[in-house]
Amino acid sequence: MKDIWGAMADPTRRKILTMLQKQDMTAGEIAEQFEVSGATISHHLKILREAELICAEKEKQTITYSLNTTVFQEFLKGIAAAFNQGGD
Repeated sequence: MKDIWGAMADPTRRKILTMLQKQDMTAGEIAEQFEVSGATISHHLKILREAELICAEKEKQTITYSLNTTVFQEFLKGIAAAFNQGGD
């Protein structure tokens, strides 16, 4: 089962998602934006992939990450629905 809430709980992973909203990026391009090791970024990317929030496409030695907009939009709809239930 996807753990979207757990994946979204970390500020680094939220920043990665924000970056991928703007453009697809390689792991190296993502890592350049942080002051942590490449292994740490790889761990964050793995969690985001397992939650199906991002997609990875490998071409030769390069993996390009993109936002899985379908899952991300469904997540946001679920949040909106939760808030709307309280207003009825």
